[in-house]
Amino acid sequence: MMAFTLASHIILVPLGVALPFITLLMHYRGLRGADPVALLLARRWSAVMAVQFAIGIVTGTVLSFEFGLLWPGMMGRWGDVFGLGFGVEAWAFFLEAVLIAIYLYGWRRLKPWTHFWLGVPLPLAALMGAFGIIAANSWMNTPQGFTLDSAGNPVDVNVRQAVFTPMFGPQYWHFAVAMFLTAGYVVAGVYAVGWLRGRRDRYHRLGFTVPFTVAAVLTPVQFFLGDNIARQIFHKQPIKFAAAELVWDTGSHVPEYLFGRLQEDGSIKGGLKIPQLDSILAGFTPDTQVTGLSSVPASDRPTATQATIVHWAFDIMATIGSVLILLALWYAWCWWRRRDLPRSKWFFRCAAVAGVASVVTVECGWITTEVGRQPWIVYQNMRVSDAVTPTGAASLWTMLGVVATVYVLLFGAFLVVLLKMRDRWRLTGTGPGAEDPETDSPYGPRPEPAPTGPGTGRSPGSAG
Repeated sequence: MMAFTLASHIILVPLGVALPFITLLMHYRGLRGADPVALLLARRWSAVMAVQFAIGIVTGTVLSFEFGLLWPGMMGRWGDVFGLGFGVEAWAFFLEAVLIAIYLYGWRRLKPWTHFWLGVPLPLAALMGAFGIIAANSWMNTPQGFTLDSAGNPVDVNVRQAVFTPMFGPQYWHFAVAMFLTAGYVVAGVYAVGWLRGRRDRYHRLGFTVPFTVAAVLTPVQFFLGDNIARQIFHKQPIKFAAAELVWDTGSHVPEYLFGRLQEDGSIKGGLKIPQLDSILAGFTPDTQVTGLSSVPASDRPTATQATIVHWAFDIMATIGSVLILLALWYAWCWWRRRDLPRSKWFFRCAAVAGVASVVTVECGWITTEVGRQPWIVYQNMRVSDAVTPTGAASLWTMLGVVATVYVLLFGAFLVVLLKMRDRWRLTGTGPGAEDPETDSPYGPRPEPAPTGPGTGRSPGSAG
């Protein structure tokens, strides 16, 4: 149940964290260059941002309740240690809600630059929310900031140490960049589809170029951050690293397996074996010793099935990341040579797929983080079996069915609203004397109504 709700909620997180920044970037471009197309895009993206935030409220709230309902053992024992992260996330959520309301209200009502600067705190509030969540999760991976009394309960809590754990920095920057990169590819993918359908106007060109540039610049940065976090896991969570790389026996000159399946006896079935590469990636030399899964008792490590799931998630994430680097280089090469977008339809086909692929990498990242820590929910301090609720399976399956139904309806409503907004925007300016549907949009202030009555040439019901 937790896996389903988390996997569903994480789809919305990239837009929640990074779409405000991309919107403000387009807004700044529109104001700086007096560009009405850029301002139109920013205004429309702010509407999408508001709808996404509304859906995220529900999915995020469900997750908050599930921590208490499904994991009473963990929250009851450790809540005082790592709960500050959730408090920070809650404050950031309320701040973001206020800022989004101000930003939406400000269109056509505030002075242009005043409106822009009032929106600047939005990305900072989104990053603050990510700070809180990653602080809590990194503590679960490398718990510190407490001592245990004779009964095994945490005492002498040091909040600063509990927030800034050894894995916090690597996790936070890897996550934050992933959100901006993913949002960039998702937004650009929408306009790439329009480009493939023959919409080659400046509106679609600009709508593609700005978010895709953000994503392309961050893609190689993310590659290095991903390499760094993998190396940090190697040092701080060696059993998780062993699961991600399917390393059974401790030793040096360890080969790298691309995909493949770990068997109960420690053998690996299938996959592509590259001699010594795992040791080289871990410590830059074939002599690097890598800790194997068999170095700890079976009760303290992921099962063969769990290790295979982690390994596949890790490899899918790394494979997609490598392909996205090639796509970013293709874009950079064409821009450097001609100051223009690539002309190949295959580039835009790949760009359209990149958004979905980026979301897949985000899902795979969370699978690697959570499944790789098994059987621990608090690494080496509390097992999942000790933290989970004693509620019966029948009740949990019923709850899952209810949550799944609600989520399907929510995401269906989200899609319907986005499609209606798209259709509404496409009607803008169609035909001489056509009404601009955005003049009656709920996503921004309405203009003053045109005068009516004798001598105006208009009637209250006309749309001239």
